[in-house]
Amino acid sequence: MDHSADAQRTDLMTITRFVLNQQSNHPESRGDFSILLSHIVLGCEFLCSAVNKAGLAKLIGLAGETNVQGEEQKKLDVLSNDVFIKALVSSGRTCILVSEEDEEATFVEASKRGKYCVVFDPLDGSSNIDCGVSIGTIFGIYLIKEDHEPTIEDVLQPGKNMLAAGYCIYGSSCTLVLSTGSGVNGFTLDPSLGEFILTHPDIKIPKKGKIYSVNEGNAKNWDDPTTKYVENCKYPRDGSSPKSLRYIGSMVADVHRTLLYGGIFLYPADKKSPNGKLRVLYEVFPMSFLMEQAGGQAFTGNQRALDLVPKKLHERSPIFLGSYEDVEEIKALYAAEE
Repeated sequence: MDHSADAQRTDLMTITRFVLNQQSNHPESRGDFSILLSHIVLGCEFLCSAVNKAGLAKLIGLAGETNVQGEEQKKLDVLSNDVFIKALVSSGRTCILVSEEDEEATFVEASKRGKYCVVFDPLDGSSNIDCGVSIGTIFGIYLIKEDHEPTIEDVLQPGKNMLAAGYCIYGSSCTLVLSTGSGVNGFTLDPSLGEFILTHPDIKIPKKGKIYSVNEGNAKNWDDPTTKYVENCKYPRDGSSPKSLRYIGSMVADVHRTLLYGGIFLYPADKKSPNGKLRVLYEVFPMSFLMEQAGGQAFTGNQRALDLVPKKLHERSPIFLGSYEDVEEIKALYAAEE
């Protein structure tokens, strides 16, 4: 038995250690945020296990209900939503929860109430479960003022007010990417330890990428700036090499690749979906927050994505996010259009 190798493995930066180290930078903190994060991590670990066993445990297939977006709910969607709500409520640190799967927000009973609001998509890309494509959980955390009874207005804040955001991707490995407002870090689940280990410290997205990611099946319905941008990706006028197209159709997977390799992810508005398709609170905001923290940009076609003020829980928005220079190009095309 290699004792020295085992000793080396105990000197790992786990997500728990990482969060506690960050907490020590804030002497005034009571540890509430760290406790909330540990419950989110627990939910992700549970779902990672459930996703891996889904085929065996008959968790794939439809549950026979439809969620608020009109999408048929998979059994795993229903389970993941329950898991996250229970994990967040039992932390005793949340007061409002907004899930993609529930029409109304969940208000936590007074005895278990805390000062945080969590918005989340418990299982993004779940239409891909049956074919083994990467799926994931997206979440964002807001702090609310404690001097009043929580209301829905506490959640309808611009993304720039977010305290933290992240996603967990269940793929060839289980990776949790997190930002608490000072950079982005990635942690990979070590199944033998049952712990997330820091594997991607201080992620920075390349200034310019070689990949664009968009559903070209919608091309005939796009507006001019999007059409011109994609045309330019394929047939660059400056003599540079064309960009490669990569599109998985699972936002977590597409954004994860964009974050690590650079490039741009687009889900524009079109004639069929004039307000875009992705939901503002628990898809657009957390991913835009992470992109900006990693040195990229996020743009809606009108404004910086994090400046958007949502009017309702399940509001949608177009989104262009990724490498700084790539997003600058699409911004220039929209400015020229105006």
